[in-house]
Amino acid sequence: MTGTGTSRLRGKRILISGAGVAGPALAHWLTHHGADVTVVEVAPTLRGGGFAVDFRGSAHLGVLKRMGILDELRSLQTHGGAMRCVDAQGREIFTLPAEFAGGEIEVRRADLSRVLYECSKPHAEYIFGDTVTDLNETPRGVRVDFARGASRTVDLVVGADGLHSCIRRIALGPESRFVRHLGHCLAGWEFPNTRGWSPEAEQFNVPGRMASAGADGRDESRAGAFLVFSCPPVTHDWHDAQAHKALIKRAFDGLPWHVPDLLSTLDDARELYFDSISRVSVPSWTAGRFALLGDAAWGVTLGGMGVGTGLVGAYVLAGELAAARGDHHVALPAYEARLRRYAAVWQRGANPGEFLAPSTAARLRLRNAMFRRSLVRRALIASTKSLASNIELPSYTF
Repeated sequence: MTGTGTSRLRGKRILISGAGVAGPALAHWLTHHGADVTVVEVAPTLRGGGFAVDFRGSAHLGVLKRMGILDELRSLQTHGGAMRCVDAQGREIFTLPAEFAGGEIEVRRADLSRVLYECSKPHAEYIFGDTVTDLNETPRGVRVDFARGASRTVDLVVGADGLHSCIRRIALGPESRFVRHLGHCLAGWEFPNTRGWSPEAEQFNVPGRMASAGADGRDESRAGAFLVFSCPPVTHDWHDAQAHKALIKRAFDGLPWHVPDLLSTLDDARELYFDSISRVSVPSWTAGRFALLGDAAWGVTLGGMGVGTGLVGAYVLAGELAAARGDHHVALPAYEARLRRYAAVWQRGANPGEFLAPSTAARLRLRNAMFRRSLVRRALIASTKSLASNIELPSYTF
């Protein structure tokens, strides 16, 4: 199945692992240029969990406009408010304005994933509930083996499958070589808003732990919890929700504020989002007929511009392949050359866990003192918008 744009990739068979955000965005652009695209996703359906994601700056908004989904995403905005940091008695310490927390457009990650899926689905094949188990490159392509489906041969394989990318592991080596745990984990889930949380989320800290909650800006009968806490590297199965819940309860047991109420909703959570806060560092995002995209290549968990950068990367990767008429020897180095500096500027040194849940009392006091200053808040908003725009989008019109 191919799209209705250019035909420069006609006949090229491309497999994408990951149907989150970057994968469907890439599928859209590749089919636009005429490629035959298959997207494989280990989950049985589109994932419904995750947090709100935001876009800011001309590069992010420019890609959304070129995809034709900018107006739809505007209609799906969460309309989240500011975030108030409070003490155990609910007294305000500082407030981060909505623009800082939500950028110029903020939507639920699940809504973004659905929009991108629906945008690409008419022209791409989607396989849910399966995963790649082996890859073997030959002069004529890549033989791909799956856990459930029949093997097939494609011209190019792209890993857009996140921090724990199976494509990166199979093609380049074990996760431990490329993913550095930054000392924190995070968790999030939804629950009925019986307490009356407002869309202006509240955040409570003790050293090494942060708990926050706020109402869904589009459905105030629902609320969401978001927790960050210091923890060693996780050794259990990333899909083991019960182990995650036990770890969260141990980390937050005995804390004041509304933490006991939040923990009481955990067992009934329909879907729990849990991950380590880690940084991905890959010396080269491409090798032979393989390429990495999004968090699999340059991710930082909760990195403020990671989702927008993934969409920019999808646009550039597809565009460079089209410009080279599918010659991966030319296109993949060009893709990496255009994107690496842009991704590295905000990725380098970022540690969202230490910002959200400072590990010591001294660091917590320092963060609070900084964010009481309006000048600091304004400078951070300006700098993130500038970083998000620190790339000129090429025009891939043929």
